[in-house]
Amino acid sequence: MGFEFAEQMTGSIEWDDKPGVKYPFRFEVRAHARSLRDHAMTGRAELDGIVHAPPHVTAAEATGTILIRPIGGRVIRYELAFRGADGQRYEMHGQKDISFRHPFRTFTELPAEILDEDGHRVATCMTRFDLRHDGFTFLRSFRLV
Repeated sequence: MGFEFAEQMTGSIEWDDKPGVKYPFRFEVRAHARSLRDHAMTGRAELDGIVHAPPHVTAAEATGTILIRPIGGRVIRYELAFRGADGQRYEMHGQKDISFRHPFRTFTELPAEILDEDGHRVATCMTRFDLRHDGFTFLRSFRLV
């Protein structure tokens, strides 16, 4: 038996080739772990969803992983791969460094970078989980599968 949940994070992205210009950024993912036992050992779950990162990425299908270790490791790490409108492969790497002194901020804010297919940073982004508007939907999405 495993689990799944859905999450949406929104914010802004700044492409390195256009410094100072911020675009809206959003990703919607579903996390799924096939086994509670495996997840307990590794902290990992698979992700699939959609990334919106204008002007280079419009509703791109994304796949990746999430590492969920808020207690032992004090970290939640996202890695998503997707293709831009130019056909190039991109990866988003972001990490929430959990602080129990600042739980709301550290559980809801995700700083991230976008890397090109050569592993070079091409953008930075900051996203937030809107607890007020999306919290109930997030909680309702949790399921044992």
